[in-house]
Amino acid sequence: MSSETIVTALFLIGAVVAAGVLLNSVFPVIMQTGQSFGSVSHDTDTRMRTDFSIVAIYAKSPNIKVWMKNIGTNRLSLEELSMSDMFVSASSDVQRVSLRGAITMSDGGNTWWDPGETIEISAAPSNIPASSGEPVSVSVVLSNGVKRSGEGTTN
Repeated sequence: MSSETIVTALFLIGAVVAAGVLLNSVFPVIMQTGQSFGSVSHDTDTRMRTDFSIVAIYAKSPNIKVWMKNIGTNRLSLEELSMSDMFVSASSDVQRVSLRGAITMSDGGNTWWDPGETIEISAAPSNIPASSGEPVSVSVVLSNGVKRSGEGTTN
């Protein structure tokens, strides 16, 4: 009778130790998975709430001006916009243009691109055609991956 009690106690202690080891090995994986899902969910939400439209493109060699309006519900900082890319395609040549220092905010002092605001991008890529009437294509890719394209002609 006492041997059965000792064996049962040993099995019970072994089960508790095994459960503790299992919990200690599985719990960090569960926490990491939860954080990954939360991060992906936040990024997707930000991307869904970010939307903009290219309103106008004015190109006259060697300069190009692009006006963009924030039509989404998410606001972006000037720093985030500066990390974005603009691709100018003209005369079968594509050039990446850095937006750092090329953005003018419409409200003057605020460093946020709020919903409903329009910004102006001024750049001087080397591939703007000198002759008038040639097509120029512009693609802007924000730092969070949202992309819009537009076309204009040189003046």
